[in-house]
Amino acid sequence: MKFVGLDTSQKAEKLYVKVGWRLLPLLFGCYILAYLDRVNVGFAKLGMKEELWFSDVVFATGAGIFFMGYLLFEVPGNIMLHRIGARIWITRIMISWGVISSLCALSSDPFSFYLLRFLLGAAEAGFFPGVILYLTYWFPSDYRARIVAVFMTAVAFAGVLGSPLSGWILEYAEGWGFAKPWQWLFIIEGIPSIIVGLSIPFLLSDGPAKASWLDSEEKSQLLERLEADEARKQKIGSGSDGAVDAFRSPLVWICCLIYFCFTIGLYGVSFWLPQIIESTITTDRFEIGLFAAIPWSCAAAGMVWFGLHSDRTGERRWHISLAAWIGALAFILSGVFRDIPVLAMISLSVGTTAVMSVVSAFWSIPTAMLSGTAMAAGIALINSVGNLGGYVSPEIFAWLKSEFHLGAGLMAVGVSLGIGGTITFVIWKK
Repeated sequence: MKFVGLDTSQKAEKLYVKVGWRLLPLLFGCYILAYLDRVNVGFAKLGMKEELWFSDVVFATGAGIFFMGYLLFEVPGNIMLHRIGARIWITRIMISWGVISSLCALSSDPFSFYLLRFLLGAAEAGFFPGVILYLTYWFPSDYRARIVAVFMTAVAFAGVLGSPLSGWILEYAEGWGFAKPWQWLFIIEGIPSIIVGLSIPFLLSDGPAKASWLDSEEKSQLLERLEADEARKQKIGSGSDGAVDAFRSPLVWICCLIYFCFTIGLYGVSFWLPQIIESTITTDRFEIGLFAAIPWSCAAAGMVWFGLHSDRTGERRWHISLAAWIGALAFILSGVFRDIPVLAMISLSVGTTAVMSVVSAFWSIPTAMLSGTAMAAGIALINSVGNLGGYVSPEIFAWLKSEFHLGAGLMAVGVSLGIGGTITFVIWKK
């Protein structure tokens, strides 16, 4: 892992490499589990549609209601992490979401399905914005686009690893004892989160000052660099009313709107990709999993390069906007070419790579302008309000699929991504 920042000191470079290798593999693994437990309902749908109580409408509502729990509990959750530390709070988050994810196997009617999905969102609330906040305790702003990109490749790897696994479970778990294949999917993919969550207190440090694996000189170097980075900010929320300042800032609410547009694209892919492949390429569930890994594999490579290039140049506006426009065009073309499997897969791969690059690079903007408690509250507010796109996206897809065809949903996703890129271009100047 190579981190090339604006600090040209070889000693500083080695230190950030050391920190990166210590923190990112663990956080990366946790986010793979988080994202898999969040979106595996897209694969579970392939088996759940055989249940009499299940339908596209039930799926769309259940997939999206997750984000209502997110909205209600994310800001207080991130403030709690800021106050009591990452070790305790991330442990609580992972264990609770692992338990609830496994309990989704007990869904027996629309109400129980909605309730468990809502509780899953409430349990997971605070994890992603908490990690974004936690990384600001270690890395200055000129490292953050690539660091967040590396962390967020977990989303892509959740697709690369989780898609074949989910497809395999659905295809081969028939007759495994007391549960149906879609129930085994929830159970098997929820248990690892509980196990990893129990290990967090022994593996994670709350910040440089408490890291036993750093010597005193390394701690001082990290803290001094972060203090210098803070001093350069045009800060929102450096006073005692930091959380209130975040809610009052027009720029924070603009970030919410931009992220909302981007997450419509992100979750359009995450929730509906298995169904898109089933309707265009193959109905074999294991093969669906293998094909679903292709766009995510492209995204894993592309988004890291994208974040590194953005950090090296120090440019955010053109990077984010241009990638959003490319992704918009790709998703629109994937809808146009929905009946031509090769062209549809190429378009989906480009679109998925673009939307993942945009979402990861986006976080370099709010973390560069927020400070203190406002950073904790602002990141959580942007993520929770923005992630309402994850509620809207399944509903848009379900409606457009019933009224027109699945390709219309992909086109709508493209339009939303283009709007987010345009707002970014207009509002933020270099």
